[in-house]
Amino acid sequence: MPKPSQQINVELGEKESEGIYANLALITHSPSEFIIDFARILPGLPKAKVHARIVMTPHHAKLLSRALGENIGKFEDQYGKITTIDGETERTIGFQVEKTSTAK
Repeated sequence: MPKPSQQINVELGEKESEGIYANLALITHSPSEFIIDFARILPGLPKAKVHARIVMTPHHAKLLSRALGENIGKFEDQYGKITTIDGETERTIGFQVEKTSTAK
């Protein structure tokens, strides 16, 4: 039997409401956590700066993946398909998956 929904009040501070722009995400994981570093990189510059790091359990990472997929679907239903550049996963600028880390 499913639990009744619980309403959660979420507070968004003024600084956090500004958001952080990222065009690079580095993702690594251990057996107990996923780490996502959000960074900005500019074309022609060899260095990127991490502006935010999110650490979460594998369970919550899976739920985030599912929620992101559902929201991308809703966005595309409303605004049209999101296209990517051919071979974009081969580029050095963009969202990437880091090699698996076993260190904690």
